[in-house]
Order: sequence, then C-alpha cells, then structure tokens
Amino acid sequence: MVEQLLINNDDYYVPDANQLVTEDDKPVDNFASEKQQRLSVGSLYSSQQNQIFLAAANVGIYHTDGEPPIVPDIFLSLDVQVPQNWWEKQNRCYMVWRFGKPPEVAIEIVSNKEGDELGRKLEIYEHMRVSYYIVYDPTQQLGQPLRIYELRGRRYFETTETWLEQVGLGLTLWEGEFEGRQDIWLRWCYKDGNILLTGDERAFEAEQRAFEAEQRVSEAEQRVSEAEQRAQLLAERLRAMGVDPNSL
Repeated sequence: MVEQLLINNDDYYVPDANQLVTEDDKPVDNFASEKQQRLSVGSLYSSQQNQIFLAAANVGIYHTDGEPPIVPDIFLSLDVQVPQNWWEKQNRCYMVWRFGKPPEVAIEIVSNKEGDELGRKLEIYEHMRVSYYIVYDPTQQLGQPLRIYELRGRRYFETTETWLEQVGLGLTLWEGEFEGRQDIWLRWCYKDGNILLTGDERAFEAEQRAFEAEQRVSEAEQRVSEAEQRAQLLAERLRAMGVDPNSL
C-alpha cells in the first residue's frame, strides 16, 4: 500500500503527487512483450496523427486514493495529452484525477499465470471504468489468445466483437514480420480490417509506391520509344517504295 497525503484544493481533495511512487526503476519484462508494446504504441502515433490521445506502455495509473497504481502493459486514453513539463512529479504518470478520466483501453499481455489478469486486474479496470479491457495471451496460458471485455453500465462483459466502437479502432491478430521478427502480433486495425501501420511500414509503402511510379514512367517511356522505332521503320519502307512519308 502506498502512503498518500491529501492537499486541500478548495472544493475537493487530491492526493499529493510528491508522496506517490511514479516510477520504481524495476522493469521486469521479456523480449516478446516489450516488442509487442512498442508495436502497439508506435503504430498509434504513426497512424493517428489527426487525433489527440495518449498511449503508453508500462506507465503507472493512479486511480483511487489510498491504493497503489496499476501498470498496464499498454493503455490508450483519448482527448488527453501529457502536460508540457512531463518531468514534474505530478506529470510523470497517469493520475486519473488530473486527466479527469480513465483511459478508454487497457491491454495486459500474459506471459505467465501469476499476473491475475482475469482476477484482480480485471476488477481494478472495471472499478476504474475503463471502457475496454484487453487480455492478450499469445502462448494461451489462460486458455485463448485474445479476450475483450467491454464495460456495460458498471460491469465488464466478455465479447467476441473486435471493433471497439467507443474508440473507433479494432484489434486483430496479424501474422507477419515486425522489426525482423516473424510472429503473430496484436495489431490495431480500421473497420475495414486494414492494420494501423508503423512508421517503418509507412516508409516502406511510400518507397514501394515511388518505385511502382518510376516503373510506370519507365514503361511509358519504353512504349513511346518502341512506337517511334516502328514509325521510323515504316517511314524507311515507304521511302524504299518511292513514297515520301511526309506527304501522307
């Protein structure tokens, strides 16, 4: 339990950020989870550039006075931003009372059976009123690779619907290569099923489009050259027959 002090802010009390643990400098994660976190957060920032949001991995969320923070593997909160001076103590982690709302999405990546993703963590996110709680279980430690819980009223209900209506994004299991690693990844997607691209993927697609455009130009130039050659050959044949091609 983290000891917290309260500051009188005229109309209400808020916890004193100086008494909160915003980071403990004890990261313990595995290569696969770390890469999945980077993929999920990075693709949001690469693709959702016209929307205000905050996405992060392994950042603590303080949600209830007197309770320690919960640290989701990934979270997404719409219509909020990190304050300009993010080194100030009260700006280093996600304090629900400062942002005025909980995140819309919390994602936990299962790597063993000790995380209690379907127990205590589910209860905390439900109490926080996080709209969607996602449990991604790539090695199926808990039985299935993907579970989606949607908040309806005050309770979570498991759903097979992968389109997160309140967020305007979906989730899909995608097999492919990310940063040189071929695997099945959890990816954000649009309603048509197309995935949100990372910066590298967007750059690669731009290169492909540029290459294809150059190919089309080259093919067009080749067709013009072939047409000129045919015209020249025809003109030479006409001259051999005593016909001036310019008179035609």
